[in-house]
Amino acid sequence: QVQLVESGGGLVQPGGSLRLSCAASGFSLDYYAIGWFRQAPGKEREGVSCFSASDGSTYYADSVKGRFTISRDNAKNTVYLQMNSLKPEDTAVYYCASPFTSWCSEPPQVADFGSWGQGTQVTVSS
Repeated sequence: QVQLVESGGGLVQPGGSLRLSCAASGFSLDYYAIGWFRQAPGKEREGVSCFSASDGSTYYADSVKGRFTISRDNAKNTVYLQMNSLKPEDTAVYYCASPFTSWCSEPPQVADFGSWGQGTQVTVSS
């Protein structure tokens, strides 16, 4: 059974850091890209970052470039999103998903992704 499970969200002050995890089961991240998306209340889901399995290339939305880092642990079949210098506007539910191709479109398109996890809440507030 193909499944993605996110974890690591929480409440953090502005300027703080969090690391989100996306654990995959039922398929190998050696072969498939993984994207991180977020959805704030009243807004559309947007692509934040993506890791291409084909060549290890990464994509970041302009709003997070230089602050977020996506990485993959093949042994754990898990992708991480390290989020530094968090801002209140980063507050959202964060999701991971796979397009079940080895590469990421830029920007990642929600319609191309599937097997969405349940999401993890990130709240940046003082």
